[in-house]
Order: sequence, then structure tokens, then C-alpha cells
Amino acid sequence: MEISSRNVVEGPSRAPHRAMYKAMGLKDEDLGKPFIGVSHTGNEATPCNIHLGRLAQKAKEGVSDSGGTPREFATIAVSDGIAMGHEGMKSSLVSREIIADSIELMVRAHQYDGLVGIAGCDKSLPGSMMAMARLNIPSVFVYGGTIMPGIYEGKQVTIQDVYEAVGAYEAGQVTLEALKNLENVACPNAGSCGGMYTANTMASISEAIGIALPGSASPPAEDPRREKIVYESGKAVLNLLENGIRPKDILTYEAFENAIAVANAIGGSTNAVLHLLALSREIGINLVLDDFEKIRKKTPHIADMRPGGYYVMLDLDKIGGIPLLMKSLQKKNLLHEGVMTVTGKTLKQNLDSMPLSFDSNQKVLKPIESPIHEIGTLTILRGTLAPDGAVVKIAGVNTKEFKGRARVFDREEDAFDAISKRAIKENDVVIIRYEGPRGGPGMREMLGVTAALVGQKLGEKVALITDGRFSGATRGLMIGHVSPEAAVGGNIALVKEGDEIKINLEKNNVDLMISENELIQRRKEWKPRKPNYERGALAKYASLVTSASEGAITKPLF
Repeated sequence: MEISSRNVVEGPSRAPHRAMYKAMGLKDEDLGKPFIGVSHTGNEATPCNIHLGRLAQKAKEGVSDSGGTPREFATIAVSDGIAMGHEGMKSSLVSREIIADSIELMVRAHQYDGLVGIAGCDKSLPGSMMAMARLNIPSVFVYGGTIMPGIYEGKQVTIQDVYEAVGAYEAGQVTLEALKNLENVACPNAGSCGGMYTANTMASISEAIGIALPGSASPPAEDPRREKIVYESGKAVLNLLENGIRPKDILTYEAFENAIAVANAIGGSTNAVLHLLALSREIGINLVLDDFEKIRKKTPHIADMRPGGYYVMLDLDKIGGIPLLMKSLQKKNLLHEGVMTVTGKTLKQNLDSMPLSFDSNQKVLKPIESPIHEIGTLTILRGTLAPDGAVVKIAGVNTKEFKGRARVFDREEDAFDAISKRAIKENDVVIIRYEGPRGGPGMREMLGVTAALVGQKLGEKVALITDGRFSGATRGLMIGHVSPEAAVGGNIALVKEGDEIKINLEKNNVDLMISENELIQRRKEWKPRKPNYERGALAKYASLVTSASEGAITKPLF
């Protein structure tokens, strides 16, 4: 058992270090135990994270009761919902890197022996897991939990309904009073957005990939089980430390394949592709976009979850959560059962120990023999518009082929203005570019844009293509992560107003229908744009970031 913290607290030369710990109430007995970092992303920026400081106290109790000395620290978290629709969203993906960086620096600086990472809003989940991968010390990830759905006119609602109601209001389909009434009830308490959006998708993936305790993804934020989960996570780290089990033992290629299978089976967020690619780079696994297609084509979509479906995370929790879904996949041998997890046991051992049975009367999970879709929902597209790949979620999308004329916008705000003015018509293909990892920078999510289209009843009648991203709450024919992006001269930068765009979801194609000669000529005429930011965090990110096809991670220049 390697105890790095001994470098800090043992020997006469470390008397000053011990003195500083004693100033915080620690005694010699505490200094003799392993030091376990308890990181959380608690703040008052978002309901997803407002309760995480409280949960951290329970994790610390778990650490203490198992013979460790907990050391709590916090890092940032951006509220994607509140940052949405304006310049603030450019900071969201950047925050994933800063979260990972800050956790890494805190652990390295203080030589902690293990880590519990508690996170809530979207980027704080992969950011925390990425830090664990980098550090490769015994670590357990813990999700802060989903929000409860609101109730409006007798139906469950989430933040997705509010965004889509804005589009309906602008189309004259709902009143301002109705919009206000929905706003007042959509988010009733603490927790992350309630559908199978990005936070709940990544929480599900944390279980599937083995870095979180079984059954930890689905209990709501305000459920008493949530405190028990973080307490048990604190205990689990000491078990990992004692047995020498590290993230590299858990985050194997087979574990990533399990994560991709679960992401497809639940109809998860397109952001899962970006974050799994990023996490794989941190642990040294060569995951590529083609791996996602390979797994998707053999994984049925069985969870009828929002935004493409009907149910929310609470509903999935009531019937058994992610373990029940994974047991369904197990029946078809769609999971690698022998992978190690943070329990110190294999995935199979974990699932076998959970007495869950499939209730044929419930409607959240379809039987694996009669799924919603025979193959998964996270589709990788390629073609002349996206030679290095693009991502679309087909859950809830009925259109297999689409052909239309390009409506070209070089920033999200311009597209939103056009939609608000009802300037986007049936069969249009909305192109939003220069919003990629480098061009934005930060790959803004565009839920305001996509929800406005859905609210105007155009969700199935137009397509949207961008080098930016979409919220996990997005639905419709919305294609994101187009690579190479416009800022580096990708073909999306060469599209002109009125060009014909063709999409074929069965052939995985997205094409700009112009001749090769015309494409060559346009490329000769194209010139790079001046960066939107020349100093600060966004400028640094833009100078270091890689393509979305590599997870939009930052790489050193050397």
C-alpha cells in the first residue's frame, strides 16, 4: 500500500507541515493515517451542485470510519442551464479542463493517497473522472443526484419543457402566463436536470465504466440514499488503497466498451462521445469514433427516456436504475463482465449481488428482446461536410434521410435571432459554425436554438448542423461536433447560403453537395479568422485544444 502523504508529514523536516495540519485541528493520530482528498464542485451557481458541500461531509465520515483522514476541497462548476444561450456557454467545456486541472493540482500539491470526487452539473462529472485518470490514485466518483421532476398540469416536466416553451411562446402557441407558470414549477429542488441529459448520462456511464459504486447513478439528490452512497464511497476508497486498485486497473478498453453500450441503451447525450474520448486520452486508452459505431450497431436502445422519450431518471430509479439496465444487456452478452470496479469486485460479481428482476408491467425499460430501436442511438456520421466525424442522437428522430438548403450562420446568436423571427422554414438546414472547440472557443451547447425549433414545431422539418455541441436535452435532427471545425478550415467553413446538404442516417452520411473542384476553389479563398479572445482562460484553451473527434482535450505544445 503506497502512502504518498508520508512525504509530507513524516520526519523532523516536516515539523512545519505538521504544525499547519495541527492548526486545522488534526492530531498526531490523524497524521498517521492515509490522507484522502474529498473533492466536490459545490456552489450556488446551479441546483445541480448546491447540496454537494453537505454530501461531502458524509463522504468524509466514510473515510474517517474506515481509517483514513479526509481533506475536503472544492473546485468550480459552470451551470450549463444558466450559461445557455449567451456568451457564458463558451466557458462550459473549458470548465471541464479546469476542474480536472484543479483537482490534479490539489492532490499532487498535498500528496493525498486517494480521492473521492463528488460532482453534479454536466462538465463536473467528466472533469472529476479525468482527474482521477490522470492521478491514478485509488479513487471513487460520486454523482450528486438527479433533480425531481416538476409537475405542471398533471404531467412531469423538466428544464427541457421550459426551453421548448420559449419557442412555443415566440410562435404564439402558449401565453406568457403559461410560460411563467411552467417556469415556477419545473425545477422543484436540488439536483441535476431530470431527463437522460448529459449529467444523468455521465452518471450512468460512471457506473457502467466501474469508477462509481453500483446503483449510485439514479437515486435523486434529495433522497436519503444519496447520503449513504457518498458515505459508502468514502469507505470504498480505503478498500481500494489497501488492495492497490487504481483507475488504470478499472478504466480499461473493455470498460469503455461497457460505457458506450450503456450510453446507447439509455438513449444518452451526444456529449457522452466527447467526454469518453477525453477520459480515454487521460488514462492512455486509444478510443476512437469508430469504436462508438462498432458498439452502437450491436446494442439495442431499451430505455424510454427524455428528451427523445417519455421518462426521467426518477422513473428509472424506481425500477432498479442502471444495474437493472445492465442486467438486461447481460442477457445478450453485451457487456464485459470480468472488468474490475471500485468495489474491488468484477462487474459480474456486483450485478449478481443485486437481487433485481425485470417487471414486465413497467414501461421505462423495454425488454431486450423487443427494444425501442434494434441498434443504439449515438450515431457517428461522416461525409464531405464532416470528414473526421460528427455526432447525432437518433432517439426520437423518425427521419432517416433529409435534403435541404443551407441557412448559414457564423455564431449562435445570429441563428437564434433568425429562428425567433420565424425566418427558418421547413426543409432548411441550419448551419452554425465557428462555434467549435477552437473557434468558439468552447463548443457552445445550443439548447436555446434547438428548443426554439422544436417549440415552433420544426424539430422534424428542419436539420441543424454545427461544429459546436448540443445539450443532452436536445431532440430532433441535430448534428454536432462536426470535425474538422470551421476555425481550422474544415469543410463546414466552406458552406454557402443555399448550398444543398444531404443527410442519410442509415448510411451514416452528412454531405455538402458541391463538386470537388468547387470545394477546392472555396478552400483557396478561405482565410482563418482572428481569435475571439486574445487573453485569459478562453484564449489559453483555444490555443491548446484538439479536435472534437479527439474529445476536445487540451494538449501541451511540446
